[in-house]
Amino acid sequence: MPTPRILVDADACPVKEEIYKVAWRHEVPVVVVSNQHLRIPAHPLLTRQVVSDAFDAADDWIAEQSAPGAIVITADILLADRALKAGARVLSPTGKPFTTSSIGSAIAVRAIMADLRAGGDQLGGPKPFATADRSRFLQALDAAVVAVKQGR
Repeated sequence: MPTPRILVDADACPVKEEIYKVAWRHEVPVVVVSNQHLRIPAHPLLTRQVVSDAFDAADDWIAEQSAPGAIVITADILLADRALKAGARVLSPTGKPFTTSSIGSAIAVRAIMADLRAGGDQLGGPKPFATADRSRFLQALDAAVVAVKQGR
């Protein structure tokens, strides 16, 4: 049974505090990965991994560390795909799980949106992050940690 650990794509992650709370409750180690030095609480379960500011350096590090038992937190669809292929579980900061059955359509939508933006269309950004997103994320991360611990 794989040992759970949480890998956080941290530069723009709005749920770091929630991740820490779940990790402490379940005694699961967390690696906070970023291109710059971020403050994290002093706690033996939390470590910081600062990578270079090269394009996709954080994504590359997380993808290389992804394996069964890992829970990756990212909004990056291409990183989610790489982590899933390595056997990790992947959650968005809104609590939406990326799965092997949903990632293909997410990549396709991402490509369509990029094409529309490249053509000059004004599409707006994502919805503002809401309290309901935070709550859904907490529930989803808790469930993912429990599932990994139980070998599901």
